[in-house]
Amino acid sequence: MPYVFVSTQIRLESGPTNVGDEYSDPGLMIYLGARKTTMLGNNFSEYHVDEPPRLVLDKLEKIGFRVLTMTGVGQTLVWCLHKETE
Repeated sequence: MPYVFVSTQIRLESGPTNVGDEYSDPGLMIYLGARKTTMLGNNFSEYHVDEPPRLVLDKLEKIGFRVLTMTGVGQTLVWCLHKETE
């Protein structure tokens, strides 16, 4: 999967950080040390790490991902990253 979304709440810049959904690459989620959770009332799962977004972005850069764009949506910060396929 060449695209990844990373997000966090504005007041939680120190973590936790959302790093994927239930369809994310399991190998990448293991590399990031993410845990899969389902919030009460949701019918979908998300992957989270306790680290701040900066550390997650650093880890993703080390394996070839690059930030395409970043934005704020309400109280959420979102980064979109891409990795060139071989």
